[in-house]
Amino acid sequence: MAVKIEESWKKVLQEEFEKEYFVKLIDFVKKEYASQQIFPPGKEIFRAFDKCGFDNVKVVILGQDPYHGPGQANGLCFSVRDGIPTPPSLVNIFKEINKDLGKEIPAGGSLDRWADQGVLLLNATLTVRAHQAGSHQNKGWEQFTDAVIAKLAKERTGIVYFLWGSYAQKKGSIINSESNLILKSPHPSPLSAHRGFFGNGHFTKANNYLKSQGHEEIDW
Repeated sequence: MAVKIEESWKKVLQEEFEKEYFVKLIDFVKKEYASQQIFPPGKEIFRAFDKCGFDNVKVVILGQDPYHGPGQANGLCFSVRDGIPTPPSLVNIFKEINKDLGKEIPAGGSLDRWADQGVLLLNATLTVRAHQAGSHQNKGWEQFTDAVIAKLAKERTGIVYFLWGSYAQKKGSIINSESNLILKSPHPSPLSAHRGFFGNGHFTKANNYLKSQGHEEIDW
């Protein structure tokens, strides 16, 4: 199956694109876009991969669903375009960066600058119906994004994985903690951030690890 995705990922994931579940998934997604309001825009479904090639990945941040409000989802987990109000979980992420690194909280919620530096901002499910959280779960996306993590875990080492919340932690269970840095905490959602997301120091820990691996730190 021909999938419009960044070349290094296309090479790594080509076998996945030919599997029966993925063919069925794409058929489902095409029908949904034809009949419903779906986010993100079709050309941005694989944007996390397009912005961060396979060999450039230094950090992986795992989300769950794309945002389901108009104009929010842009293909990168937790991110919104500048000019869109910053969602609560992202506000809390910025608060933790401010506390951890002393960086000013940005006016906009675009995380493109992270992706450009090697941060793969990966949702488990890559599409969603407007105003219906979880509406595209259990259709095949999770199997696909599990395969993405498995490929990284098998072929790359020295990567930092941010696993925020129990869902991300289950999804990250296949990652080798001896050859990568796995950082776990509660989710940055307002419902759970005060239970240990705030004060987790993940951004400093990530940069210290990257430096120890001979990589440039992320300008968070």
